[in-house]
Amino acid sequence: MKQETIDEILKFTEDRDWNQYHSPANLAKSICIESAELLECFQWDDQNYDIDHVKEELADVMVYCVDMVYKLGLDMDEIIHDKMQKNAAKYPVDKAKGSAKKYNEL
Repeated sequence: MKQETIDEILKFTEDRDWNQYHSPANLAKSICIESAELLECFQWDDQNYDIDHVKEELADVMVYCVDMVYKLGLDMDEIIHDKMQKNAAKYPVDKAKGSAKKYNEL
């Protein structure tokens, strides 16, 4: 994500004085709520969906994730990189390629 986009998200929140409501717990709840709204886009038909609605809900999820990263003082690239390394160890290509099995079933 570009720093310009991150700055826009943080400024939006700051301009409205919403940081006072953005506790980690509230942000986690908001991420879940917006994720459910994203899932709702596919509730009855996973092939015919409104892509504009999907984009809006996906953006809401990402905005709250950015807010949470900054509220917790984390580095987005670092936590994603660390998680991808863990995922690579749990899902080695030679065992996981083409499989939807969970790591403990490979």
